[in-house]
Amino acid sequence: MSEPAQREPLVVASFSGYFGDRATALDEAMAGDPIHVLIGDYLAEITLAGISARFRKDPTQGYADYFVKQVQPHLGGIAARGIKLVTNAGGLNPRGLANVLRGLIADAGLSLKVACVEGDNVLDRLDLLQAAGHPLTHLDTGEPLSAWGRTPIGANAYLGAWGIAAALREGADIVLCGRVTDSSLILGPSAWWHGWQLDDWDRLAGGVVAGHILECGPHATGGNFSGFASLPGITFPGFVVGEIAADGSSVITKHARDGGAVTTDTVTAQLVYEIQGPKYLNPDVTVDLSAIRCEQVAPNRVRVSGARGEPPPDTSKVAMFAPEGWQIVSWAFVTGIDIERKLALLRAQLHLLLAGTVDQLEITAYGTPAAQPESQAEATVPVRIAAFASERDQLTEEQFFLKLNSLYLWSVPGFYTDSGAERALKPQRRIEYWPAVLHVSQLAHTVTLEDGRTLEIPPNPHAVPGGVQPTHPEPQPVARTTSRATQRAPLGRVAYARSGDKGGNSNIGLWAQHEKAWPWLRQALSTDMLRRLLPQAEGLEIVRHEFPHIRAVHFIVRGLLGRGGSTNLQADQVGKAVGEFVLARQVEIPVELLVDEYRGSPASPAARTASPATSPPNTASCTRPATAVPAPRVQ
Repeated sequence: MSEPAQREPLVVASFSGYFGDRATALDEAMAGDPIHVLIGDYLAEITLAGISARFRKDPTQGYADYFVKQVQPHLGGIAARGIKLVTNAGGLNPRGLANVLRGLIADAGLSLKVACVEGDNVLDRLDLLQAAGHPLTHLDTGEPLSAWGRTPIGANAYLGAWGIAAALREGADIVLCGRVTDSSLILGPSAWWHGWQLDDWDRLAGGVVAGHILECGPHATGGNFSGFASLPGITFPGFVVGEIAADGSSVITKHARDGGAVTTDTVTAQLVYEIQGPKYLNPDVTVDLSAIRCEQVAPNRVRVSGARGEPPPDTSKVAMFAPEGWQIVSWAFVTGIDIERKLALLRAQLHLLLAGTVDQLEITAYGTPAAQPESQAEATVPVRIAAFASERDQLTEEQFFLKLNSLYLWSVPGFYTDSGAERALKPQRRIEYWPAVLHVSQLAHTVTLEDGRTLEIPPNPHAVPGGVQPTHPEPQPVARTTSRATQRAPLGRVAYARSGDKGGNSNIGLWAQHEKAWPWLRQALSTDMLRRLLPQAEGLEIVRHEFPHIRAVHFIVRGLLGRGGSTNLQADQVGKAVGEFVLARQVEIPVELLVDEYRGSPASPAARTASPATSPPNTASCTRPATAVPAPRVQ
């Protein structure tokens, strides 16, 4: 495909948001509306952990093998329609994947050109880097790598978009990457298409924002969205499409034939997902998200604008992984009355049985029985039993499963395990995560083209020391001026949420469903309030920011996920449900802000007038006038 004479928006369609995403998504994208570029994201931190272990066993692998099955039937269509395809399915072995694709392309008699972007893998250089004065300090704790005490099996730096742009500029049709940043999959094609330069900061920032929205596929069409019940076609939401303009703004949409919907809220959900704060750090640009705006310009079309760019940081994130013992998970069930006493006894029995065998034991009950159960299932609580041990032999069948199974005759009444499910007999390797920082001068970012030529991509010469997030003052209490009728209700009746992982930290973005609820929400959601809404955050550091133009308050809860999802024994390893839990917590909400169907629900408590209280005022980062509101109380 030759570059167009007129720079119309670049149309990019997603077909994968993670390793294991819907396998038919590439079929759907090829059958959808006309596009210029296909992008597929397969890598996440927890995915890299698993790939690193498998790659070490078999160096010929290390890439997303099922991507080959996805793309093979469409190679002819990609060639005929002049579509470009960019993906990080290369994982730890882009060249291996390239060789496989080139063979398929040759067998099909096609002339598609394949390029590889490499240089992210720094595993073999870790000792040399440390000896040269690069301590590879932990991104959160500041500890040097030498303090970790483990032998890494994977170390991949996050590369930027200019290698992708160079490959496309040289005529590549398919660009296979390793660990580039997720948004680079979109920023690279956008920079190539529009001819952006290294210092086109605002345009590059807009490309990163578009990339951040697009890289998670159906997230922006209603997947994992708090307001899912109001969306059409949500049973099978389609994958997202973006139209990136020359000025960096974008229109987020979807294929007309697909289900789901694109609204300002579904887009906001992705904007606040897994960010560090208002400063979104990227290898090619630091994005200031403070002034981001979303506008519904037509059904299923949301314009995103307002991104501002600054020079990128002079350090890159490096994801490192090392084996850290073994873990195993099994489930049991408890039925009937006196559930709390039954659970207490079951916990005591399990700790007694497994004492001296396992190093860590996590026992979690899920849900509560119905007050008047109409079936046995409604009277049953599932119990997840997760164990960690430094040695595999500590979690053998005799040491773990048979001990759990021995409880049948001497544990609590109503106890059983699912005999129809696969027994927990095989411990899994546990891989610990170490997010490090490394100066960009130490990276060897390269592109290998179809004809064997190698291009070197130098670090951005404008990179500067950075990475500091702005400080937003906490809402401060102000004297209440008027009484206001309130009602106890879940926070989710006036707000939406999206949460995810940033290493061992969990981010939580909450935003008002309606403009009229924003003044109350932003004053109510102080750091102290989040601690009450999220009891498991007790003792942890919380960082709070505001995004007034999208009516959002954003939190980072440091350490909520331990040292990262790959070693987190909880079922919600990477914090995907934390935001929904916060929305389920009940607080006192002004009656006029509640949606009609809840305000009139006979099941809800009667509205009451709050007693005189204090409420937080407006902060300097928001231009809306201050409004006195009652401070909510957590149920």
